[in-house]
Amino acid sequence: MTVPETHRMSSPKVIDHLKARAGSEDDGPVMMLNINRYNADVRFPDGEIYLTYMRDLTSAVSKVGGAVLWRAPVASQVIGCDHENYDELLAVWYPSAEVFLKLPTADGAAAMFEGRKRCVAHATILELPGDQYPLAPGREGSAN
Repeated sequence: MTVPETHRMSSPKVIDHLKARAGSEDDGPVMMLNINRYNADVRFPDGEIYLTYMRDLTSAVSKVGGAVLWRAPVASQVIGCDHENYDELLAVWYPSAEVFLKLPTADGAAAMFEGRKRCVAHATILELPGDQYPLAPGREGSAN
């Protein structure tokens, strides 16, 4: 299935916003929620190509001071476009936008980005506040 042309790979406006925030008094922790669909030939979740990419990603993120908080396979897509069919959610925390923007130049980042090109067929990445915890059922402020 062809992905509609209205889908974008990145937003220069958002990157410019992160760059403006980096190092300012408004800078602070960020979490990037990666929603990934992988190429079939990487054999997610236990193929060696995928596992190498995850090792390289974890290493590069940690070298800039961030952390992969968790990864979870998608069991099923209840609502969404047919062309999405995501495989995994990946939460990556950074202490600041400034640190996040250092990832492309981190030691080992070249191998990580090569692995990303090889593995990821499509990704949606959402920026979340990195200083707040997601609400859980039964916690104050929860929708339940």
